[in-house]
Amino acid sequence: MPEILEVETARALLEARALDRDIETVYAPDGWFLKRGLTPPAVRAALKGQSLTRARRRGKLILVDVDSGAVLGLHLGMSGRVLVDDEAAGDPLLYASNRADPAWHRFGVTFADGGTMFLRDPRRLGAVELDPDEGRLGPDAFDLTLAQLRVIIAKSRAPVKAVIMDQSRIAGLGNLLCDEILWRAGLDPARPADELADAEVRRLHRAIRDSLRILGRRGGSHTGDLTSARGPGLHCPKDGAPLLRRTVGGRTTYSCSVHQV
Repeated sequence: MPEILEVETARALLEARALDRDIETVYAPDGWFLKRGLTPPAVRAALKGQSLTRARRRGKLILVDVDSGAVLGLHLGMSGRVLVDDEAAGDPLLYASNRADPAWHRFGVTFADGGTMFLRDPRRLGAVELDPDEGRLGPDAFDLTLAQLRVIIAKSRAPVKAVIMDQSRIAGLGNLLCDEILWRAGLDPARPADELADAEVRRLHRAIRDSLRILGRRGGSHTGDLTSARGPGLHCPKDGAPLLRRTVGGRTTYSCSVHQV
């Protein structure tokens, strides 16, 4: 499922292949997929005859600047992938179909040169919006400073996993990455955030940076050391202890019963 690493790959594909091409037609067959008051006629009027000038990202939100000054917001949801000229961004998804079915094209454009850009989403959980409110998101996980993390952690008694997965606090971390990060940091996902000592917050910050760097090089959020052990009756890859399977922050969570405290 797309997390910050997969979304960054999609952004990079848009930057490399979709910019500075005149938009001839806009494909918006699913009004439900358009959010925050956006309608098919409105998005067609905003994009037709324009070109995309820049592809940015904040957390899991892709922000594509239009030469008119508008900003196109793309959310991949749980199963979305970006395709430009039929090239899909990143490795195949693990928890969704990767079949090339045009029925799953929820939004897209045709360029004047004959190329295309589509957002394909089998589970229909992504979204498209215009001029999204970037301020509703916390700092991007790649740019998160230790000082920012200290403030975020100190302000909440919620489980630490729920806190770092909250997009309004830290933008970009999803279920797989959070489990990997907390496993690397040796922290119990269910610990109240404000009970973490400063040394533990520093460990958490280092684990966020290391996880993003290492898994980014490997190819995505699904390449974590803990990922292959996410299953009933499996054991910790670090010390061989049984893994705990719980629901934390509303999400299925795996953690080591020994070294995560």
